[in-house]
Amino acid sequence: MAPSIRLSPATRSLFDEPLAIAVQGLGPRQQVTLRTSLRDETGELFQACARYQAGNDGELDLARCPALPGGSFSGLEPMGLLWALQPQKPFRRLVKRDVQSPFLLQLEVFEGHGEPPGRLLAQAQHERAFLGDGVRRLPVREGRIRATLFLPPGNGPFPGIIDLYGTGGGLPEYRACLLANYGFAVLALAFYSYEDLPKEMKEFHLEYFEEAVNYMLQHTQVKGPGIGLLGISKGGDLCVSMASFLKGITATALINGSVANVGAVLRYKDVTIPPLGASAKRIKVNKSGIADIVDVLNNPLEGPDRQSFIPLEKAECRFLFIVGQDDRNWKSEFFAVEGSKRLQAHGKEKPEIVCYPGAGHYIEPPFFPMCAASMHLLVGKPVVWGGEPKAHCEAQIDAWQQIQAFFRKYLVGKPSGTSSKL
Repeated sequence: MAPSIRLSPATRSLFDEPLAIAVQGLGPRQQVTLRTSLRDETGELFQACARYQAGNDGELDLARCPALPGGSFSGLEPMGLLWALQPQKPFRRLVKRDVQSPFLLQLEVFEGHGEPPGRLLAQAQHERAFLGDGVRRLPVREGRIRATLFLPPGNGPFPGIIDLYGTGGGLPEYRACLLANYGFAVLALAFYSYEDLPKEMKEFHLEYFEEAVNYMLQHTQVKGPGIGLLGISKGGDLCVSMASFLKGITATALINGSVANVGAVLRYKDVTIPPLGASAKRIKVNKSGIADIVDVLNNPLEGPDRQSFIPLEKAECRFLFIVGQDDRNWKSEFFAVEGSKRLQAHGKEKPEIVCYPGAGHYIEPPFFPMCAASMHLLVGKPVVWGGEPKAHCEAQIDAWQQIQAFFRKYLVGKPSGTSSKL
């Protein structure tokens, strides 16, 4: 029997779902190398490989066989060939630009543990999709709003969430799209460097975000009375500002966000919040010439920088802080703790803070490979994001569950532990 790759699900799965990988038809205790390859929409190649030894029966099941030293990872890691994918050119981060098409994953089995690998024994392809069956993708161009709304299958209304990314700008849709597969109506909202929105991060007007909140609150497919906010990095402090000043927000989840306004002036009516001060002198450059910017920002508890601290005590919502304790972009854990202190000092409920040792800045949906370093638009050079690949992957899996449970609890009122589909 010729060797073959067995996958479950066989041909297609959602990107955030586990994929079971096995090889059958090998010789007893045969040594092989498995390699995965994936190209993003710009043609960048991401690869991972691992060394294995088949069982006495010639079967190799990644859920039961540990990877041997010498590949991209070792040990019992059933999903290692996905989370360990690394760009073949440095400083590239895997993102999905078009959620309507899947990523195509190539799997190959080679003879032996040599470099370069030996004879090709078996290969397979698998689609890793974002848009689940029945999920509707609706571009939104109403008033000033530049966004995409994802509606789950079935009859609404559904709990609503606005999803914001960071300084990369544009309109990333992949997290919003994946979240909609679990029964949430999610609006991926662009706020700069997209279509006719401002090209640069100079100043933001909360009235723009208020338009998006009102759009969601008035939408017939969105279950009221309030909505949720989800933001990562710069998107996190924008969510804190929205929750502090705007009506109709019930739950706010931040992934490595700041509680001080960062990078641009924020205006709302007659309120102006200056950006937190920073000093480029505090950039450290490591041996590889990559910048470490973790100490660049000033302390928002000191001097004039206190004006940058967002008055989150005004918020009428519950908060969840997701923190990567090895975040090298900024001090996410410090921000979460200070935000918590400020809320409690004003008699507000203590927020949920979930900390992940070994997780870096870009905590993405499950099975996105960790990006160790990439270009930072504001710094103008590659920066380290922190994180250790295996711990970061585990953090992403858990954080995804925590975020969904948080929104289910406060937007639906169902206790956690009920069915994952709404």
